[in-house]
Amino acid sequence: MPNFRSPEFLADHIAHTLAFYAPRSRDASGGFFHFFKDDGTVYDRRTRHLVSSTRFVFNHAMAWRRFGQPDDLEAVRHGLAFLQTAHAQPNGGYAWQIDWDGHQATVQDGTQHCYGLAFVLLAHAHALMAGVEEARAGLAHTRDLMERHFWEPQHQLYADEATPSWQVGPYRGQNANMHACEAMLAAYDATREPFYLQRARTLAESITGRQAALADGLVWEHYREDWSVDWDYNRGDKTNIFRPWGFQTGHLTEWAKLLLQLEGHLGPDAPGTEWIVPRARHFFDTAMQRGWDAAHGGLVYGFGPDGAVCDGDKYFWVQAESFAAAALLAVRTGDAGYWDWYDRIWAYSWDHFVDHAHGAWYRILTPQNAKISDEKSPAGKTHYHTMGASHDVLKALGHGVK
Repeated sequence: MPNFRSPEFLADHIAHTLAFYAPRSRDASGGFFHFFKDDGTVYDRRTRHLVSSTRFVFNHAMAWRRFGQPDDLEAVRHGLAFLQTAHAQPNGGYAWQIDWDGHQATVQDGTQHCYGLAFVLLAHAHALMAGVEEARAGLAHTRDLMERHFWEPQHQLYADEATPSWQVGPYRGQNANMHACEAMLAAYDATREPFYLQRARTLAESITGRQAALADGLVWEHYREDWSVDWDYNRGDKTNIFRPWGFQTGHLTEWAKLLLQLEGHLGPDAPGTEWIVPRARHFFDTAMQRGWDAAHGGLVYGFGPDGAVCDGDKYFWVQAESFAAAALLAVRTGDAGYWDWYDRIWAYSWDHFVDHAHGAWYRILTPQNAKISDEKSPAGKTHYHTMGASHDVLKALGHGVK
């Protein structure tokens, strides 16, 4: 096994994953291709999803800052231009899914998702940190969209989705707010505007504190319009990858990571932050206790309110977010047990998820670690989680990007 804690290993792994996409992902006519088989074959050249379009910008912005390859900076500008020309809509929003014929976009799904806007904000923030100054206006515009259409001051959280004409629906979810928290931290890094850091803190306090208190101290995914817990939303339906039922192992560890990153921005001695580390530990420790598959290894997708596994499949991003959280907890607390978890999760992923022949990670495995399909990277993936988690660990080890 490699030394998974080695900065050289982590940087090499990022480069190795980028290499899977590099020769084939960019569409000269605009944006990036979003659907890849295990060997890198593009199997859908026209469908473009907002989540992939934004995550490719993040991937290349971070790559430019770490490795300094001009192609990555060009890819950031290429991806940002596609967001502003193909996804952007006359009403100011961004289409969730489009068909791109090489010349113009046809909207397939014009729903306005706060989750999508969070990633538009994240993309612009990282583009700005990569030196793309024209991203500044897009960042401010996206913040205004989120505030005008989704922010609910009485709940101190964002609503979730709206029609193309901005009629907000009744569903409320934590996932959009979690990624909004992530995006706000990035926007703060890019601009140093206090609003973004305060909003990140507010979102973290609302979801991991007030809302978690309604669900046995853990983060439930789904809520009604008044932010009461909806225990039945999508129960038994595994088709909606953005709104799964159950406590999500990977979201508990992702929140643990975000909480520690928030504390890093606020400072460990900032007033009223004493709850952050204990809560991050609670989320991570519970995720390991209930989510680790003792028989086959790896972390399962989700478990129910009774603690029993409700989805035993293994998802790539769950492992990635969890090894990042383990590393940040190890560095922050000095507890070597978190490094043990880090090594255990990485070793499992190295054996079962990493494609050592073609590069990158498989997407989903069965509970017994068998591949489910040969679709390595459909829309939404882009390895933002695996490369992002590796960047997070490198930063925790003192090897952040420029």
